[in-house]
Amino acid sequence: MDILNKTVLVLGAWGLVGNAITRNLIKENPKRIIVASLKKNEAEDHVAHLKKEFPGLPDDYFIPWWGNIFVRHEFKDIDRYEILNDPVKRKILMSDTMEELNEEVLHSSSIYQLLTEYKPEIIIDSINSATGIAYQDVYTTYRTIRKTIEKNPSIELLAEETEKLLCTLYIPQIIRHIQILYAAMNKVRTEIYIKIGTSGTGGMGLNIPYTHSEEKPSRVLLSKTCVAGAHTLLLFLMGRTPEGAITKEIKPTAAIAWKKIGYGEVKKAGRPIELLDVSLDEAVNLTDKLKLKLDKEFKSTGTTLKSIFIDTGENGTFSRGEFEAITAQGQMEYVTPEEIADDVIFEIYGGNTGHDIINALDNATLEPTYRAGFLQHSAVERLAELEMEYGIDSVAFELLGPPRLSKLLHEINILKKAGGTMKTIASEDSAVLQNKAVELIKANGKLRSEIVSIGIPILLPDGKSLLRGNNMKIPPYRGESELEITPDKINLWAKDGWVDLRLENIKVWQARLKAIMDEANSYPEDDTSSAHVRTKRYWSNYNTIDIGKVVSWIFIHEEQGKRMKA
Repeated sequence: MDILNKTVLVLGAWGLVGNAITRNLIKENPKRIIVASLKKNEAEDHVAHLKKEFPGLPDDYFIPWWGNIFVRHEFKDIDRYEILNDPVKRKILMSDTMEELNEEVLHSSSIYQLLTEYKPEIIIDSINSATGIAYQDVYTTYRTIRKTIEKNPSIELLAEETEKLLCTLYIPQIIRHIQILYAAMNKVRTEIYIKIGTSGTGGMGLNIPYTHSEEKPSRVLLSKTCVAGAHTLLLFLMGRTPEGAITKEIKPTAAIAWKKIGYGEVKKAGRPIELLDVSLDEAVNLTDKLKLKLDKEFKSTGTTLKSIFIDTGENGTFSRGEFEAITAQGQMEYVTPEEIADDVIFEIYGGNTGHDIINALDNATLEPTYRAGFLQHSAVERLAELEMEYGIDSVAFELLGPPRLSKLLHEINILKKAGGTMKTIASEDSAVLQNKAVELIKANGKLRSEIVSIGIPILLPDGKSLLRGNNMKIPPYRGESELEITPDKINLWAKDGWVDLRLENIKVWQARLKAIMDEANSYPEDDTSSAHVRTKRYWSNYNTIDIGKVVSWIFIHEEQGKRMKA
């Protein structure tokens, strides 16, 4: 695709890679660039430098935006630890992450509001997402809970720490982020999304010598790799979703450097490192127990650490010795941000750098095979033969899921047994067809038992009576054993996993079968090419009903669930 006159959003634009990408974009003449970063001063400083470097561009060419894209908009400028330590905010954060995605959660999120405000056609995401999520460190939260249980197992304190643990869990956070990102990009019709990912270890293996604790490698570091891998596979699925943005990921497997070399104050977490005044006679005796936290801290010299450094952006500020060690041959080595930026631009234009992980997964995964496709017909045929031999309808067991699949299969099976062929069902008076279906359920105890015993209830025509077994798949258990019943909830539950014998649902089925026949009838009789799959021949000229074929058609057309890539 083209970049000319397009709105481009660069997430993590202040960082090392984002900085190089932003500069590389300018010569491609986009309409404007949204410069997004975590902190206000980062976004505004970067925009100020860009305006100074490229003075001929319009005032609104670079637009600064700042905040945490992983939380709701009202929390975007609040430190995460402050959110976790505020009981009200913490509960909201926990709910935003762990509950089902709804309109309120979606529209409240900062990334959704960012995208809907500026409607970028191109998004380049250079945020170190895996680090940001994994370094919340679920293991530290675990240790806090363990100590709480051991020392002060009060309900209030334990509940507080458990809430913090739930807010720290990695996988729910990355799932919710992708859900919201996908919905927001669809809303604003983003054309392409490119992620700058990570391997978590700078391309090294489990023998990586650099660690965060006494473990080698540390679980926190491996958590970063796990989140990065989960993120990649979620993007892989996003890239396989029809009508969505083209999805790509560049995953550097080396250290990334550098942004600046110079002399000055060395900072850790944005704060200068104070030099301490520690004399030899203040040595600690290694007897009994070693205190990790001193009763009395050593005095500061009043000066801070100043040295020669190389600034590698998000990865930190390194001394000459550190940089020389990790970038030496046989260690992490390194790649420059400009090389990454070149790959990103080339991939946007449709070039093949060979570095797109999503494309690599597409090519490396084992796709459906010709042999399996050929044998599918034989398997279905043998199953049908056994149905005839034993006089049994093989409809649904609810072992695969989702419950909606079982519900739809049983509904069309009931209509097939009650109404006959596609043509007769579609043309039958709806009330008459409904009556036949109800009489079948009343008379056929075995069929009725098979449906409710697998967890699929049967909603009777009045919409107020339910035949059910000991367990129901819908509604699912969400921590409450009793739920309020409302008409809206009945409609939702019936749609998701109840056999629905109400008249309106009978009419929906008739419309479906008519749409299937209309689609097949629209194909020219003399067109014997490979252009069409679901022809009249596929539907056995409407004389019989293959329930699995019908439900697959529903999943493709109503659920928009068609496989994108063969």
